[in-house]
This record gives sequence, structure tokens and C-alpha cells, in this order.
Amino acid sequence: MLNSELAARLRLAFDDDRDAETFLLRLDRYGPELVDSLRAVFGDRTDDLLDTLIPVVLHAFHTRPADLKRLDEARLLRPDWLQGPDVVGYVAYTDRFAGTLKGVGQHLDYLEDLGITYLHLMPLLKPREGENDGGYAVADYRAVRDDLGTMDDLSALARDLRARGISLVLDLVLNHVAQEHEWAVKARAGDPVYRDYFYLYPDRTQPDAFEKTLPEVFPEFAPGNFTWNEPAKAWVWTTFNTYQWDLNWSSPAVFQEFVDIILHLANRGVEVFRLDAIAFIWKRLGTDSQNQPEVHHLTRALRACARIAAPGVAFKAEAIVAPADLMAYLGTGDHHGKVSDMAYHNSLMVQIWSSLASRDVRLMTAALRAFPPKPTNTTWGMYVRCHDDIGWAISDADAEQVGRDGPGHRHFLSDFYSGEHPGSFARGLVFQYNPDTGDRRISGSGASLAGLEAALDAGNHTWSEHAVRRILLSHAVILGFGGVPLLYMGDELAMLNDYSYETTPEHAADNRWVHRPRMDWARADSVKSDPSSAAAQVNAGLRRLIDARKNLPHLHASVESEALDSPDPCVLLLRRDHPSGRFLGVYNFSEYRIQLPAYALRNEVGEFALDHLTGSGFSLYRPTITLEPFRALWLTPTQMTI
Repeated sequence: MLNSELAARLRLAFDDDRDAETFLLRLDRYGPELVDSLRAVFGDRTDDLLDTLIPVVLHAFHTRPADLKRLDEARLLRPDWLQGPDVVGYVAYTDRFAGTLKGVGQHLDYLEDLGITYLHLMPLLKPREGENDGGYAVADYRAVRDDLGTMDDLSALARDLRARGISLVLDLVLNHVAQEHEWAVKARAGDPVYRDYFYLYPDRTQPDAFEKTLPEVFPEFAPGNFTWNEPAKAWVWTTFNTYQWDLNWSSPAVFQEFVDIILHLANRGVEVFRLDAIAFIWKRLGTDSQNQPEVHHLTRALRACARIAAPGVAFKAEAIVAPADLMAYLGTGDHHGKVSDMAYHNSLMVQIWSSLASRDVRLMTAALRAFPPKPTNTTWGMYVRCHDDIGWAISDADAEQVGRDGPGHRHFLSDFYSGEHPGSFARGLVFQYNPDTGDRRISGSGASLAGLEAALDAGNHTWSEHAVRRILLSHAVILGFGGVPLLYMGDELAMLNDYSYETTPEHAADNRWVHRPRMDWARADSVKSDPSSAAAQVNAGLRRLIDARKNLPHLHASVESEALDSPDPCVLLLRRDHPSGRFLGVYNFSEYRIQLPAYALRNEVGEFALDHLTGSGFSLYRPTITLEPFRALWLTPTQMTI
């Protein structure tokens, strides 16, 4: 990347030789990745782009606050900072958690006491007024939503979090902006520079050609992928909603805009960027315009710019895609480990709910085995649920391996979690039914989907006990899988569906708001005074799981979990081989007491094992081990005698 002439010119921009050396060393290290990926996307336009891009990166380096530069150095010395078992995430909407950014700052004791080290605040950058897709229709990337506070409040919160060892995570919407964004306003006014930021077509010729192979994301309330805009005199590409205009990433100017935005927010204290809708940013005729190779080149180039100016920053890919496509977001081939630092393990989430409904883990075992190993310097984000709906991303090939029909099983899961299937314990809502494909996604809080709402309504103590155990078992899986477990706000208190969303006009048409309740701080206080409540049992159980996790080096994310054959279809076995020794996760996904053949555990961890969830020792030379309903074990070998 660097030649002597360029290095000499760049040195002139520094008053401090040490800063100059730092910047030039980083440019020399990450510059080749930046240039290679830019050339793969922009070709002959790359040199002109670099002429304007390098000053943007240089300015961000110069203006980076001293405490963040110190964080950069610490992260360079510990590049696995996002992979350790001490990392536990929490996901919340700012207003629903605490009203404002300053309000969040008043509840940091709560987060720290829970063991949180990673706080993802859902979209808080300034959206359009009215309907805004939960904040994902961004009108200004450099301002905070008015009712939440200011950018200075965001910086202050980031500093307070950092002082407690908690990283601030924000969404960065890459695929689209609100039609009210300045870029879209200028495009509608006819500015040719900004018209190139979007996909604008004078007639239906190109849109119709694209539509032949494009799926619909929201078929109920946003059918089609293009919207006629009269002021722009054009059909606008609008994948998600008519008011969200897709950006044209084939424009070098769009890439540079986002480098500037990322580094600006990084200098405000954002440590992890959730790259929203990353799979959609490159369009190609004749395809579904998702997961295109250019997506990974662009992400690697964005990451290289961040590594030069702010190496303490990490990227998380919001790529809810098939396993075959997912690994590229962490890096394959020449991109191995150089794209995003983290990606969502959506399949694990889906398989948890599938196994709870079917009381059968064989499909989960097959699905997990289908994953190739990820780069060792990357990590998974695992979750029981999130702000979004659950789509039944179960492949026909995985289903066939265990003798199931893929469409039939997906139909069963939709029936089960909407409460339509006989004997279902769940209270969920169907989201975005697509009559053409039969797909039905599901909305619902973790506790309601796990059966607690139905149990409380029925006054059935046994059902309630089973629901609590389902919730804890699900979290034991994500906490013991290896990666960053992400707890969704309220799940630590077993909060139920919030049907009041129907009375809020901007939420009424989107039933995902049923699982986005306001934080119940009275409930949080009550877990100490009423330890017998379901909320208290879940809270205490989660805290035990988190404490156990933080003391287990075996859960470092550089090591993969391997799904093993199990002698019982109700019991999931996950093995991890770490330099500290072997770890075996054992999970009973049923309400039945299982007599598990002891050899299945003995072959993995020897005759004596320690369960880190209870501190109990196990002697495994006996014929069977009894697993209580929904029991989880985290076993490592021990020399103890029983």
C-alpha cells in the first residue's frame, strides 16, 4: 500500500512522530486488504476513491479521543476481546428499557450486577417521523432520536459503560435510508450526484426484470420491491418498505459516506456495529440480490478502514441467511477472518425452538453438523430470541437427513408456536403469512413461547415449572455454546407478551411489538422479595448460568461446539475441545425424566466429571444417568472420586 512518496506526504499531516508511525503501520497492514477489495468492486475507479477516502480515515484518526485511542491499544494487545467467556450481551430498546440515554445510565448497576459486558441498544439514530420500521428507517446517522437525547448523551453513556467494562453496540443500517434522509431529498430534487446514491428507474422495464427473481421481505404490508415516487419521477428500489430507499453501493461515494459515518460514531464511543441488512446491499439481475460476493468485499474494505483509524471497533453481521451463505460473512478463502468479527447463529435459535416443540434433537444435531468451522478469530452471536420474528429457517436437506419433510416440519412449527397445534404450550402470533409459499413467521416473547403465559392463565403449577425450565434450558444452550450470548431485555425476568402494542397506531400493524415490552422495573425489584415467582426463578437461574460461564475457559469462542450422536432423541450433546480440557454440554429437551446410558458421557469426559452448573460430581461408570426434565449439565473431566 505504502510507497516512500505516499508515506512522506502522510507524515506531513502529523505533528507527533509516534502518531505518524502508528497510522502508517496500520495503513501498511490493512491497506492491501482495503485496496484489493475496493478494486474487486470499483475497478478503475479505485484510485480516485482512495484519493478522497484516505483523508477521511486520517481525519478520524486525528480526532479520535485519547481514551478511545487507549482502548484501541488494549484491543490490539487482546484481539480476542470479543471471544472470551466473560463476554455476555444484553439487547434493549433505549426508550423501553429506561426512557432516554440518560435513563440507561441510571441503570448500569443493574446491568453490571447481571454480568453484562456488551450492551446493544436497538436503533436510536434519528429515524423518520411516524412509521419507521422500529427505527431502521434512518433519516440522520449523525443525530439521536429526539426523545432519547443527543449525541453528547450517547458519548457520555459510552464513557460510563466503558468505565464498567461494558461495550456499546449500535445498529448501522447499510441497505437503505428513510426517504426523508438528506441524500434522498436531494435525489428527488434532481441532484445527479445523489440520484446515483439510489436505484431510480424511469419505467418498469428494469424493476420487472429484477422482480422475476426477488423474494418479498414483508409480503403483507410491503409487497413488491419497487415503489413509484412522483417527485423523483422514478421507480425506487424499496426492499423493506416504501419509505426505505435502497442505497446503490456500486457508487464509490456511498462507500465513502459510510466510512465517514462509522468512524464518526466510533469516535463517539460505539465499539461494535451491528451491520443491519448487510446481505442485501449488492444487487444483481437474475439473482435474489442477497449474499453477492461484492457484499463481502465491501465489508472487508469497511473493516480495513476501521482497523486503521479505530482498531478497537468490531463488526457484527446481521445476516439471517442459510448456513451455506453465512460463513462468508466471517470470511472464507482470501477473506478468512477478515470480514465481520461476529455473526448471528440464527440456526441455533431456530433449532432450540424446534427441539422444544418436537422433544427431539436429531434435527438440531444434523443442522449444527452442517456448519463448516468458522475462522478461529471470529465469534457467534447466540440468542434464544431477538427483537425480530422467528422465521423457520430449516433446510429441506437437514430435515431429510433425519427422516422429516422440511415443509411439513416448518408448517408444524408455525402451528405449534401460534398455539394452533393440539397440546401446544406456546402463545405466539403469526407474522407475515405468505400464501404463495405457505411461510408463517412467529412473534412472541421468550416466556410466552416457552409456555409461561398459558401456564399462568391456567393456574397450572406443573406447566409453570416446565416453562421456567424451558427458558433456562434454552439459555443454558446459548451460554454454553461458545461465543457471545445475547439476552433480550425482559427475558431475565420472564416477561410475557405485551398486547398493548395494538393500541399504538404506529405499532398496531406490526405484531413484533408484542415481544418488545417496556421494562418492568417493579418486576425486577420483586425477584428479591418473592423468590418463588417464575420471574425470580428465571432470574436466579440465569445468574447461576452466567456465573458458571465466566469461570469456564472452555467456552472461549475460538473453539467450536461439535454436535454428537446421542443415544436418546430428547438429549442434545455438544462437545468442545479446548486446551484447558474437554467440555460436554448435556441438554434434556423434554419434560420426561430420561435414563441416559452413561457410556455416552463416559466416552467423552471419562469416569468422573464435574457439573459446573451445580458443582456436583458425577460417577459415570454406572449403567445410566438420570436427567430430570429440561436438565442441563456442563461437564468437564475431574480426578475426584465419588
